[in-house]
Amino acid sequence: MGIISWIILGLLAGAIAKVLLPGRDPGGFIGTTLIGVAGAFIGGWISSRWLDHPISKHFYDGATWVAAIGGSLVLLIVYRLLFGNSRD
Repeated sequence: MGIISWIILGLLAGAIAKVLLPGRDPGGFIGTTLIGVAGAFIGGWISSRWLDHPISKHFYDGATWVAAIGGSLVLLIVYRLLFGNSRD
């Protein structure tokens, strides 16, 4: 997959992570989508590095999607823990 595919996958993974973890985010919509893109990259890297699942060449690989959504969820939780009270 190219960089554009990873960005699109990250945007979709960030939206899915937001649906799975509702609530007010400190960064709003822009911050959540950027976290989704970063989470997709981190999830793909962790999957290929430590879980012995190489990054797929196909956009529709289920394991790649799970890794991207999982990375987005983890990054969103960490972001909320660190900056959760900034919108109060």
